[in-house]
Amino acid sequence: MGNGTSLGKVRGLGSSHAGAHHWLLQRFTAVGNVVLTIWLVASIMLLPDLGYATVSSWIAQPVPATAMILLVICTFWHARLGLQVLIEDYVQNSGTKFGLIAALNLAVIGGGAFAIFSVARLALGGAA
Repeated sequence: MGNGTSLGKVRGLGSSHAGAHHWLLQRFTAVGNVVLTIWLVASIMLLPDLGYATVSSWIAQPVPATAMILLVICTFWHARLGLQVLIEDYVQNSGTKFGLIAALNLAVIGGGAFAIFSVARLALGGAA
């Protein structure tokens, strides 16, 4: 580390290390969201109609089902990262901040699990 100098005491600590990782994750998930959303819109536009039978037979194929699950994961992860930054920046009370981040994590995990379950049920031919 250092010999007690000011720089030696803080080297390796602080937001410069965790912040860069968080920033990169936000950018990677944003790129993933753009690519997967373009794929989704193009795929839907190429379907002959938007009836339940057509969409469920389309989503039952391996590539669309996998891409939809990736889109769900990427979207919920990106939303969690962005909302976590908002909470950390604008909520001052540490107890409230902890509670909001815990609620955010529960909402993201719950929403993502429900969306993945829905896609899987359609992909595996679940009942209407």
